Amino acid sequence: MPKFCGAVGFVTQRETKPGIWEDQVVEKTYFGDELKVTRRWEKTDHLNEDLNAALSISIVADKFAYDNVSAIRYVSWMGSLWDVTSVEPQRPRLILTVGGVYHGKRPD
Repeated sequence: MPKFCGAVGFVTQRETKPGIWEDQVVEKTYFGDELKVTRRWEKTDHLNEDLNAALSISIVADKFAYDNVSAIRYVSWMGSLWDVTSVEPQRPRLILTVGGVYHGKRPD
């Protein structure tokens, strides 16, 4: 089973000024295993096809990951950022299922 070491991105919102909310991104490095890896090109209305990964990664989670499980948005894998589509807690691990390429905010 291939090993995983990469960044996991957590995105939360914070109030910067009264009534103004902005995304706050925190990246943390985690270790674990790659459970399932497949890639496929999807036909779209765009000029280029979209690459999607059906990837499951099992990370050894810490207290921060469990406290912020709902804020997990992306995983760094193979040089790109990928959207996390679901998270399954299996203490002491979290199973992250990954879909398409992440296009959201990165850490400042």
